[in-house]
Amino acid sequence: MILSGKEIKKRLGKEIIIDPFDDSRVGPNSYNLRLHHDLVMYDVAELDMKKSHATKSLVIPEEGLLLQPGQLYLGRTIEYTETDNLVPMLEGRSSIGRLGLFIHITAGFGDVGFCGFWTLEMFCVQPVRVYAGVEICQIFYHTIEGDYTRYMSNKYQNNRGVQPSMLYKDFENV
Repeated sequence: MILSGKEIKKRLGKEIIIDPFDDSRVGPNSYNLRLHHDLVMYDVAELDMKKSHATKSLVIPEEGLLLQPGQLYLGRTIEYTETDNLVPMLEGRSSIGRLGLFIHITAGFGDVGFCGFWTLEMFCVQPVRVYAGVEICQIFYHTIEGDYTRYMSNKYQNNRGVQPSMLYKDFENV
């Protein structure tokens, strides 16, 4: 089951934390999250799953930043979220998708117990100008059945900024 917007509000401060929270961003069954002004790009043309990669930081200026096709931009939400006893999910808003801007390539599925900011894997079909503070995606919540183990990660839990891939850590104990 997916929680309704009213149920999201009812569970705030208990199973759901969204900080900062603004009642005007609650939808019928989701909450709109905003784009932070910090972005990250990989600083190399070829990426190797077994290695950490250098990145460069970008800041979205007030006049916006023109994203280019064929380039991956990592962003993050302004809002910090915590979830307990629910599975958080992230999707781009339809208005954003209709501009040809993808908000997450594969990582829209959260884990029960996730705490942190959401990293956005942004990719566009054609050049598109983005602005900090825009409501770029929506978070929604599924109930979970049965016993579960809370998400605990040495990679992404309790993050503070934009998170590049840490897949290389999976190879350290192999």
